[in-house]
Amino acid sequence: MENTLRILLTEQDAEAERVAELTGYLREELLDLDVADVAAVPGGPAPPGARAVDVAQIGALMVTLGSSATALNQVVTVIRTWLGRHHDTHPSLHLQMGDDVLEISEASDEQVAEAFKIFVQRHSPAGAEP
Repeated sequence: MENTLRILLTEQDAEAERVAELTGYLREELLDLDVADVAAVPGGPAPPGARAVDVAQIGALMVTLGSSATALNQVVTVIRTWLGRHHDTHPSLHLQMGDDVLEISEASDEQVAEAFKIFVQRHSPAGAEP
């Protein structure tokens, strides 16, 4: 089982400060789980003369799941709950474990639930409860 989950949060037309705020709230909730770490992913250096902040890098988190067999399911449950509370602003999520990518954008609650269930099943040890 992969040990890290990369999360990229974006929101259409959002300012960098808004994305940073949303990402910070999500990070705080994830830190309450049985995971080894939840860290902001540092962006690379800005190109010479660049004035804008890369909003995508602001919304990036790396979750180190640790050895808990249920950590991924817990993380996905928190993300799903968090996403439900911010449904009115239409944030988009990009989750990546290894080469497996799940993108959520403008989906119904049922579609999100099913996509997360399948994602967790693909990364759960054989015989483990998702």
